[in-house]
Amino acid sequence: MQRAMELHYVYNFDWLNVPIIQFPQAIVAIQEALWHDSPTVVIQTGVARGGSLALSASVLALLDYSDAVASGTPLDPRKSKRRTIGVDIDLRPQSLEALEAHPLFEQIELIEGSSVGYQTVQQVRASLATDDRVTVILDSLHTHEHVLEELRIYSEFVSAGCHLIVLDTFIEELPQSFFGERPWDVGNNPMTALEEWLGSDTSFELDDSLNVKFQISSARGGFLIKRVDPSL
Repeated sequence: MQRAMELHYVYNFDWLNVPIIQFPQAIVAIQEALWHDSPTVVIQTGVARGGSLALSASVLALLDYSDAVASGTPLDPRKSKRRTIGVDIDLRPQSLEALEAHPLFEQIELIEGSSVGYQTVQQVRASLATDDRVTVILDSLHTHEHVLEELRIYSEFVSAGCHLIVLDTFIEELPQSFFGERPWDVGNNPMTALEEWLGSDTSFELDDSLNVKFQISSARGGFLIKRVDPSL
């Protein structure tokens, strides 16, 4: 993992012609989680180059297709109730251009602002219907305090039986100062935030069916699933 990061391996890939900054194993794992959840909404904090939103939107489009096949009804993609909500403090012009030109853009909603800011969270909440089934992916600022606050806020949006995915927990396993002047490091990253939060929230459990199978993973231990009954 360290050598791959030194070589900028994660910058090699596109998803449906949109750049995606992920290890291929993370792409496969996210696909598995979304297919399992069958959500109507995916909320993702952190947009970067846009490929992760295209990934979620494409899986949601396939879920629409699957539903249409199962019910024997015509599929009109413009009438889909499924959508992906992307939240970022700084939506880059090149990312916006790539997403807006994409055929899946009608199923993507973009919100610019801090993922933990009051107004941003209110926008996200206003975008959700009471009957939406929601999966959440956290992939924005990777500091302990920021991710911990995201966990406290966005875990409330996750539907029973759906995933809460925390990416880039592998920062904790790389050498000290590996990311140079970035504000995250060993001891201050998504993994440390996740471990603290899990100690106080009993409504989620680790999804070991995903966590153990990907030998090369930027999100080891980062796939959680919300219990149907928190008392179990």
